[in-house]
Amino acid sequence: MIKNIIFDFGGVLFNIRYQNIPEAFARCGLPRFEQIFSKAHQNDLMDQYEEGLIGDEAFREYIRTLTAEPLTDGQIDDCWNAILLGFPPEHETLLRKASEHYRLYLFSNTNQINYNKFRPTMAKQFGFDLFDRYFQRCYFSQIIHIRKPKEEGFRLIIDENGLNPAETLFIDDSPQHLAGAQACDLHTLHLQDGMDVTELFDEEGILKKTGTP
Repeated sequence: MIKNIIFDFGGVLFNIRYQNIPEAFARCGLPRFEQIFSKAHQNDLMDQYEEGLIGDEAFREYIRTLTAEPLTDGQIDDCWNAILLGFPPEHETLLRKASEHYRLYLFSNTNQINYNKFRPTMAKQFGFDLFDRYFQRCYFSQIIHIRKPKEEGFRLIIDENGLNPAETLFIDDSPQHLAGAQACDLHTLHLQDGMDVTELFDEEGILKKTGTP
């Protein structure tokens, strides 16, 4: 029986579109950005940024090395934040209902520029901090310095919260991220393209299926 759910964030709870980033940078004189950043693949420096191993300024300076255009911090941040589409109200409703039946956790590969944008935007949208209200703990890669699918990220969540893997489900839209969870004996559910996370739950916020261990 599932008692704990670990949610991915972008692509599961928060709507994103990866292609918005290369399209935005192309308009700023930096074409073919998808060669270094996409849903399926990104280069080592992008990994380091998501793990908080380099800071915002180092990340922006790296972006400037890719183009002759004198991009400002604001221009770079706007292009980078173009991936963020918004948090659907129905997902807030889902979390409110699901939190009555399960202990909820979050594990997200993100970065500080995006984090500084979506967190206050969501607080303004709902009038409260959704992360604090519905989740037992939230794990953001740039804060814990671990990205999915590394097993140590899932081990950290399991150990810090005393979770039983047999009672814990991980939901993610990227199949490559499920491998780390499965190596830790967690149940997993792949939210496939075209699906909405609300389809996995009934009207009371109870899971329709428990996933694949």
